[in-house]
Amino acid sequence: MAYLKVDIGDIVNMKKPHPCGSKEWEVLRIGADFRIRCRGCGHTVMIARPKFMKAVRGVVTKVADRDDFAPPTDHSFPADDAAQN
Repeated sequence: MAYLKVDIGDIVNMKKPHPCGSKEWEVLRIGADFRIRCRGCGHTVMIARPKFMKAVRGVVTKVADRDDFAPPTDHSFPADDAAQN
């Protein structure tokens, strides 16, 4: 199996289509598991790394090439702010 470099925000093409018909997914989280969002209907899925690497065909768009992706600037969560008060 070839190593595929995937970053958060990349659009990947999967082997099988989602029930909505789209094969394109946006990568939201990378780690032992991947969180991906369907570009057709917006459904999010957590998938184990080995299963993801087997199911992905390739990267359609790298995050560096996208104009519509803006990384979050504030890394605090509302629950954290409420706990401090």
